[in-house]
Amino acid sequence: MTINIAVIMDPIESIHTYKDSTFAMLLEAQRRHWSIHYIRPGSLYVLDGRPFAQATKLSVKDRSQNWYHLADYSEIELSEFNVILMRLDPPFNMEYIYTTYVLELAQNAGTCVVNNPVSLRNMNEKFSIVNFPDCCAPTLVTRDRERINHFITEHGDVVVKPMDAMGGESIFRITPNDSNRHSIIDQITDKGARTIMAQRFIPEINQGDKRILVVNGEPIDYALARIPASGEFRGNLAVGGRGQGIPLSDKDRQICSEIKTTLVDNGILFAGIDVIGSYLTEINITSPTCIRELDAQYNLNISGTLFDQIETLLN
Repeated sequence: MTINIAVIMDPIESIHTYKDSTFAMLLEAQRRHWSIHYIRPGSLYVLDGRPFAQATKLSVKDRSQNWYHLADYSEIELSEFNVILMRLDPPFNMEYIYTTYVLELAQNAGTCVVNNPVSLRNMNEKFSIVNFPDCCAPTLVTRDRERINHFITEHGDVVVKPMDAMGGESIFRITPNDSNRHSIIDQITDKGARTIMAQRFIPEINQGDKRILVVNGEPIDYALARIPASGEFRGNLAVGGRGQGIPLSDKDRQICSEIKTTLVDNGILFAGIDVIGSYLTEINITSPTCIRELDAQYNLNISGTLFDQIETLLN
């Protein structure tokens, strides 16, 4: 049968094809002769209990310019799609949550939504690591400024970050003698009004923040180590980090084994976990990246591995 697949993603004209993981998925869908539709962000709606969206047929070419073609938009009920890829980047706000409500209706009607919209809503990418304390460096989640200060004093070198951002945004490293310590805490917590995460600094960041891609609970054999630029402690590619492929270590595989059941039981078909040294730091499920980089370095087809799993679920 012809598989009808739709993708909900950030504005299609804004992506960089050479590094965009959603684009890699679209190329694979086209290679399999699936019928591809693009859904504009914000166009989902519910009418009399039935979920709809403005959607258009999409075709793609593997190049950096003039790489996509859209037909005319029409109103389509989401149950007409066999598969919906939810690939919107954070921020994770109420509009994102409303989108998961609509996608949950589609899922209940039989559409395969990747990833499970209930889990997208319930499993915060940073907070979810607290369920695996043996895999993590000392970690604190709070909005209490006094508690954060005590954590910094106790551990000496700490990274603080918001719970709802991505790409290295608003991440700070603080030591007890930092003259900006209190200002940073006030800023990141909005003077105690916003919950944040604090983690003991992991020196192995100089060897890279490893992104490990996981398909239906099983890790891809290679990780992308995002190595910080000179003078930086953040490895994120968005802030100048350099991506270098490396084989998974035994510890990486152990961490993947620890979280496998949680991912599978919650319908997380595609995840990107972050590991620094031997510590789990995040479980990314909204729109994990690094497919293109790993495919290029190791002649892989990670989207193919993912779509094989999707086809198994549809049969």
